[in-house]
Amino acid sequence: MKKSIIFIFIIVFLLILSVGNRDTSVVNEAEVKSSVSEVEDKSTVTEVEKKVVTAEAAKPIVIEEAITQKVICIDPGHQLEGDYSTEPIGPNSDIEKPKVSNGATGIDTKTPEYELTLEVSLKLRDRLEAEGFVVILTREIHDVNLSNSERAKIANKNASDIFIRIHADQRGSSEHNGISVLCPSKDNEYTTEIYDNSNQLAHMLLESLLLETEATDMGISYRDDISGFNWSEVPVVLVELGFMSNPVEDKKMSTEAYQNKLVEGMLNGILEYFKE
Repeated sequence: MKKSIIFIFIIVFLLILSVGNRDTSVVNEAEVKSSVSEVEDKSTVTEVEKKVVTAEAAKPIVIEEAITQKVICIDPGHQLEGDYSTEPIGPNSDIEKPKVSNGATGIDTKTPEYELTLEVSLKLRDRLEAEGFVVILTREIHDVNLSNSERAKIANKNASDIFIRIHADQRGSSEHNGISVLCPSKDNEYTTEIYDNSNQLAHMLLESLLLETEATDMGISYRDDISGFNWSEVPVVLVELGFMSNPVEDKKMSTEAYQNKLVEGMLNGILEYFKE
């Protein structure tokens, strides 16, 4: 009898032990499935993240090309009323000259030089801007008071690449005619650093102007005594469009057609200069 009771007790104990192992197995299996699921989820996120990164990397990189705009300062010569008080012809100079003179007057048209120079300068500005240049005018009206050194300082302040001064010539005789360009001289103590570029610009402007207008070649004049040159820190030239003291040239310079030729000539010279 005792043996039967012991045997039954062993059978019950084994049954209990078997049920416990099965529950543990179920729990372990659930935990394993859960772990696998978590790993798969993480793997899925990682793949998504990879796709986003790859897509970003695949986007074309647009690099905006740097556009270097050249700055040109144009000085329409003279003004409504001259200012004959004086200023040094250059930095620290003891020599002085009138700040700005009245300029010439057309012998036939009676047009003052300050009107002609502004008309041509405005046309030149428009053509240059159409080509993409940044253009600074020292004046846009007649009633100003700007000395020659102040005009040069406007070019300097605006970090101009070149400074072009527009004038017209006159002589005591009405026989003289043609176009000339003035330039700082090689030995000018104030313009040593800008001489080479100024000289190059002078040659290109004169050549283009003569080609466009078929005017008489009056050459390049090198000067040490011009305040508007000596105060300039950028390449500078002065264009004499023609002689207002010559009746034929005076009338020609007042016409739209000839002014356009002058402008095209200067434009072509400037474009050629910046190609070098």
